[in-house]
Amino acid sequence: MNARDLMTADPACCTPETPIREIARLMVRCDCGEIPVVEQGGLQKPIGVVTDRDIVCRAIAEGKDPATATATDVMSSPAIVVRDSDSEEAVRAKMERHQIRRVPVVDQTGAICGIIALADLARHESRKDVGQVVREVSAPAR
Repeated sequence: MNARDLMTADPACCTPETPIREIARLMVRCDCGEIPVVEQGGLQKPIGVVTDRDIVCRAIAEGKDPATATATDVMSSPAIVVRDSDSEEAVRAKMERHQIRRVPVVDQTGAICGIIALADLARHESRKDVGQVVREVSAPAR
């Protein structure tokens, strides 16, 4: 099994200029906690991600105006990604190493084509394997 088999295809994305209020609405509409930030223009190459936690910690907690703050103000960058051809083991290892709960998937051109969340792993892997990933991702920051 590879990343292409695990991923949710065609995730909602935003650009660096997208207001965080719009990003939050995307999260609600898509029932997700992370929106990849892609370059302006044609390729859709991920340059960062905005998580629900980024909005809270980097905008609300810091007193930024949610009406004017954009993805650039709160995004985690650079984007940690996997390739659609990467193995399931490689995906798990990258999520563990970077302590991330979701990872964008890119195709051979570097364009975003999907996203993998812990829930996607849980649907395809053993409880033991998923438990190990959750343990590593949730460990205190190194």
